[in-house]
Amino acid sequence: MKQTRKQSVHTKKLVLLAILSAIVAVLAYYGGFIKIGGLASISLTLIPVVIGSTLCGPMAGAWLGSVAGAIFFLTPDAAFWLGLSVPGTIITVMVKGAAAGWCAGAVYKLLESYNRYIAVVVSAIVCPVVNTGIFLLGSLIFFMDAVSAGATAEGVSVGGYLIVFFVGLNFVFELIANIAISPAMVKILDIVQKRNK
Repeated sequence: MKQTRKQSVHTKKLVLLAILSAIVAVLAYYGGFIKIGGLASISLTLIPVVIGSTLCGPMAGAWLGSVAGAIFFLTPDAAFWLGLSVPGTIITVMVKGAAAGWCAGAVYKLLESYNRYIAVVVSAIVCPVVNTGIFLLGSLIFFMDAVSAGATAEGVSVGGYLIVFFVGLNFVFELIANIAISPAMVKILDIVQKRNK
């Protein structure tokens, strides 16, 4: 039975989404072992989230962000956060991942007709901004006692403590890596797709 063009495109997106889900799972699990200061760890998981959200749509981005969130609970870092607040950790981790992926895909869709390259770059910026923004908001809502205690112990403001100790260089690294790698990977995948037609 011959596949229609629409079915073929759908199948290719499902395969790409499955591959990206596996990549996200591996990066989410092993990325937490590489630390840069305090609690921040180097994370490359948002790169495949951006790629999936741009090539497969906002819902695929939300799925990939949710996969990253779910895998987080298998890492050693999860114990610290779950010790502070189980519901707060679950809500913050799952919402930030899904929202970051969905927003990246939505921004891409919005800008795609204007300029595809710019759309990918802006998506690569939006994804870590939303991810970190929701993390900071979740920290203020669910982990304020820990944040206040840490800020007092360090002699800094609550805002300063959140930025330096909870986010640290992780956000900067994620932002730079996303801007540098995501557009290049999308371009490579586009070239491969065109050659396979």
